[in-house]
Amino acid sequence: MRDLAVEVEHVEKSFGEVTALAGLDLAVETGTIVGLLGPNGAGKTTLVRILATLIEPTAGWARILGHDVKTDQLAVRRRIGLAGQFAAVDNELTGFENLEMVGRLSRLTPADARERATEALERFGLTDAAGRRVSTYSGGMRRRLDLAAGLIGRPPVVLLDEPTTGLDPRSRQELWASIEELRREGTTVLLTTQYLDEADRLAQRIGLIDHGRIAAEGTPAELKATIGGRVLSVHLADPHELDRAAAALAALGADDHPRTDDATGEVRLAVADPEVTAEAVRRLDAGGLQIAAIELHQPSLDDVFLALTGRPAEEPAAEEARE
Repeated sequence: MRDLAVEVEHVEKSFGEVTALAGLDLAVETGTIVGLLGPNGAGKTTLVRILATLIEPTAGWARILGHDVKTDQLAVRRRIGLAGQFAAVDNELTGFENLEMVGRLSRLTPADARERATEALERFGLTDAAGRRVSTYSGGMRRRLDLAAGLIGRPPVVLLDEPTTGLDPRSRQELWASIEELRREGTTVLLTTQYLDEADRLAQRIGLIDHGRIAAEGTPAELKATIGGRVLSVHLADPHELDRAAAALAALGADDHPRTDDATGEVRLAVADPEVTAEAVRRLDAGGLQIAAIELHQPSLDDVFLALTGRPAEEPAAEEARE
């Protein structure tokens, strides 16, 4: 039997005529980081809001450490930390005052609230800015302070909804290091993201979410293995010839229709035999199609998502939910 911190079964959620979740199932083992990867509008934020008891599911059930999110909301709230895409901190207070206030709201004694605020500021590299008003913080500092606030009560489960959206590369790396430290300490983390590299680096297991359901789930290696073999990437000198190139290469890959990217002038297809590279060059040459670059590489999570859904994970869904 697995020790599960988060359990979700057949959860549905609709907003009027918009279906955000359509029977989603998910299990998160205690002490792991599980990533939900998908485009905007796929249902990721809706699921986090349900688990945080901010909204109720239309159907199905979900539990945090055995406590139902509908019938035992207070117990759930006492066991989770939450940080979203936008830092929920008070701009008029200092960093220290924000954390101290959250500590007091978490029913800590004044002394304990001050102690944990000091510890959290040090842990997230904010000690030097502890006495500054948050309105003077950078975006990355505000996001780290928001995560620190969510951990003041030392929750065993942390819900992170696209926590690095809009951050610069350095701030993302710093936040990633903090999230990895949480796992090493035994905290369970459910992370939603639309960034492939983020899911690949942080999560032990990944769920690809599309149209309100889990399209596939597994370790990063297991998901990439579903593609089979490798991926052939061809960049054309003339991007306007993508359709002709895709037609010429169609029979070489596992996909009936190679994927094309108008912005980069690229054709990508999964191939079982690396030897097809030479044949691809011959076919393109025979069609008078000039190659700018050709590469054979291991499949990425984006290749997996494309194969399953027909669109990149970082592309907004057409039916983006009005949550």
